[in-house]
Amino acid sequence: MLLQNAVTDGQAEAGALPLGFGGVERLEDLGLLRARNAGTGVLDIQANQEQLVQVLMALLLNAVDAMEGKGGVISVMTQRNPERADEVMAEVRDSGQGMAEGELSKIFEPFYTTKPPGRGTGLGLSICYGIVQQHRGRISADSVPGQGSTFRVYLPIDPAPLP
Repeated sequence: MLLQNAVTDGQAEAGALPLGFGGVERLEDLGLLRARNAGTGVLDIQANQEQLVQVLMALLLNAVDAMEGKGGVISVMTQRNPERADEVMAEVRDSGQGMAEGELSKIFEPFYTTKPPGRGTGLGLSICYGIVQQHRGRISADSVPGQGSTFRVYLPIDPAPLP
């Protein structure tokens, strides 16, 4: 699991639990999915586990859709942010169709979708953005048309409990 429960001392506020981040212990044959923890150990964060699972699931489902049934690879990696030691980073990368720069600048807006009519509401990434913001984090995306997309979620390591 990318997120695993850490031992709590009962001081966490309702809905916000200390979590261990980065617990991908071994590679498993998951079809299209490759997962790895690029660091050592588990990094503690204060988070609502259900909400972070919702974010990662939305990113994974979008990655599957981006491959349009043609196959490819989705990789998930967790590590300490190499640019900021006070953050962890979860990265979801796909080898799907990618997005043009004009689309990329709008993907976190409510009701914006790159999917055909009837295949998406345009709320998934907007909701992800809101959840990550509530966790005092940030989310970013890079994409190259025809080569795929990379989404990164950055969360602070062991911050004060969430409001």
